[in-house]
Amino acid sequence: MPIVSISLNDEILSEIDRLQKSMGFSGRSEIIRAGLRTLISEEKQRSNLSGLIHAILVVVHDEDSEQIVTGIKHNYEDLIGTHLHSKVDGNKCMELFLLHGEAEKVDVMTRDFQTNRKMDHVKLVAM
Repeated sequence: MPIVSISLNDEILSEIDRLQKSMGFSGRSEIIRAGLRTLISEEKQRSNLSGLIHAILVVVHDEDSEQIVTGIKHNYEDLIGTHLHSKVDGNKCMELFLLHGEAEKVDVMTRDFQTNRKMDHVKLVAM
């Protein structure tokens, strides 16, 4: 198996170590491989979406990133049926978007959040 090196900040590394222990993975490589398999599986599922869909998009970010979220959100107002904002942990915020529209546009909105480094977590559930 080829060896790949990556750089991780202390916070992510601590989370990986915590998850490794709590989930029973044998090492960091195992948990990282499991995470990558999940990401690949979710991407395959998302790439198969087509036509009009209903979806839930969850975004977690620092309070300081609120303007970024607002900027992205305004680009997709035609998709957003409902938007809930909640403080979840100290300075963390959670956005919940109920979406309805073309799968391709929902995918682009999701990617806009995922590719922004200020977002801590982005999860799409499509129906």
